[in-house]
Amino acid sequence: MAKIDDSVKKKVPELRFKGFTDDWEQRKFDECFNFPVSTNSLSRALLNYDEGDIKSVHYGDILIKYPAILNIKNDKIPYITGGKLEKYKSSLLENGDLIFADAAEDETVGKAVEVNGLTEENLVAGLHTIVARPKDKKAEFFLGYYINSNTYHRQLLRLIQGSKVSSISKGNLQKTLVSFPKDFEEQQKIGAFFKKIDDTIALHQRKLDLLKEQKKGYLQKMFPKNGAKVPELRFAGFADDWEERKLSTESTITAGGDIDKSKLKEFGEYPIFANALTNDGIVGYYDSYYRVEAPAVTVTGRGDVGHAKARKVNFTPVVRLLAVKSNHDVDFLENAINNHKVLVESTGVPQLTAPQLGNYKIFFPTGEEQEKIGSFFKQLDDTIALHQRKLDLLKEQKKGFLQKMFV
Repeated sequence: MAKIDDSVKKKVPELRFKGFTDDWEQRKFDECFNFPVSTNSLSRALLNYDEGDIKSVHYGDILIKYPAILNIKNDKIPYITGGKLEKYKSSLLENGDLIFADAAEDETVGKAVEVNGLTEENLVAGLHTIVARPKDKKAEFFLGYYINSNTYHRQLLRLIQGSKVSSISKGNLQKTLVSFPKDFEEQQKIGAFFKKIDDTIALHQRKLDLLKEQKKGYLQKMFPKNGAKVPELRFAGFADDWEERKLSTESTITAGGDIDKSKLKEFGEYPIFANALTNDGIVGYYDSYYRVEAPAVTVTGRGDVGHAKARKVNFTPVVRLLAVKSNHDVDFLENAINNHKVLVESTGVPQLTAPQLGNYKIFFPTGEEQEKIGSFFKQLDDTIALHQRKLDLLKEQKKGFLQKMFV
C-alpha cells in the first residue's frame, strides 16, 4: 500500500493499494442505488430458527449480531414461520443488496449489511429495514465495508431523527454522497482486504469463545458439586475429601472505602481497584499507601456482583469492592468464588455485602492441591487474555484502515 501526500488535494483516500492513482468518483446516493423491494414488519414471535422456506433479516441482528457482510450460508438467519414463497416473491433479495437498519437506540442507526452467498435460498428483509440495490455492479464486499465506515456513516448522523429512538428514512439516505474508485479492480482489492481481516477476527473470536467454554467446563468438573466431597476431575495423586467451610471462618473480608483524591495518581506504586471489570478495575494509583496487603482476592459487590479476581500486589479497594484475605491460594480462591452461585439477599439494586460473601460455603482441598488447581486456571486465564489482546488489536487495526482507505 502507498500513503498519499496530504498536500495533494485529490479525491483519494489517505491509504490505498499501489498502482491506483485516479480520483475516486463521488455521486449522490439516489444516483447509485434504488429501493427495489418492500420490507416486512414481522416481529420476532413470527420467526423461528428451525425450519421454513424464507429467511428474514431482522434489524436487531444487523445492529448487534451480523458483520458488514451477511453470509447466507454461515450467519444464523431466522425463517418466517409458515411463510409462503408466493407472498414474498416480489421482495426477494439478491447478492450485493444493502440492508440498512433504519432504527436504533443509539448512533448505530444506519448500520448495514451486504448480502452475500445467495444461491438457492430465499431471503427477505424485515422489520425496521431499508433495502438499497446498486444500479451499477460494484465489487464484492466493497459496499458493505464502505457503507459501515465512519467516512460514510457520519453523514447519516446529521440526518437521523427522533430522541429516544433514532431513525433514518429513505429520503434522508438519498441526501448522502457515495464515494468509490472508478477502477473495479481497486474496489475488489479493498473489499477482499477487509474481508480477510474480518475472517481473521472471526477465527480469533471462535478460539476465544472455545477457550472460555473450556474454562466453564473445567470449573464445573474441578470443583465438587451436588453434595459431593470430591470433584469429578482432579490431578493425579490426590484422593482426600475436600472440606466445606464458610468463607468467613477462613478469611478476613473488608469493604472498600472512598478514594483520597489528594493522593490519587495516574501512575504509581500501588493500584486502586474499583467495583468494575474494565481495565482490570484499576482507577488510579497511590505512591506510598495501600489498604490491603497481597496476596488477596477482590470481589465485586455491585452491578456484576460476585466476580472474584486474584490480586498479587498491595492495593486499595474502593466503595462497592470487597477484599478477601486468607491463607488459601489466591488463584484457587478466585475460581472457587467465581464457581459459587451468587447469593444476593438485597432487594432493589443487586449488591453483595461482606457478611453475605462471608456466608459462602466453599469446598477446600489440601494446600498442595489448591496450588495445582490455581496454577492450572491461571495459565488458562493468561491464554484467554492473550487471545483477547490479539482480538482487540485486530479490531483496532481494522478501525484504522476503515478511516484511511475510504473517501
